[in-house]
Amino acid sequence: MQTLQQIHNRQKKVLFFLLALFVLGWLLTDLKPIFAGLFIGSLFGLYNFWILVRRMERFDRIFTEGKKRASLGTTMRFASGVAAAAVAISLPEHFNLVSSVIGLMIPYILLLAGGIIFRAKNH
Repeated sequence: MQTLQQIHNRQKKVLFFLLALFVLGWLLTDLKPIFAGLFIGSLFGLYNFWILVRRMERFDRIFTEGKKRASLGTTMRFASGVAAAAVAISLPEHFNLVSSVIGLMIPYILLLAGGIIFRAKNH
């Protein structure tokens, strides 16, 4: 079984590689708003995933200690998603809104794919 930190570290490596690809796409193609949107969406998505990992560790610690109820940071992650969309909406000549939203979902898609691959390898 993988720990949450191992999953997060693997996610970061893949996302940094994708971010580099988005920068190359932005530099080498005429689709600058699309790649910029993917880049900014992925950055906010990575931030959201980091918040989720941090809050899940805190939740687990509080649960095992039997203390008060803990939040998983849904409000912070939602606000981050709104911020990414707000940047794309306010600067449409630089960022594509649809690609920004797709970028927000990339960490979760990678998480799902990583889970499927991990299960397939261990069964």
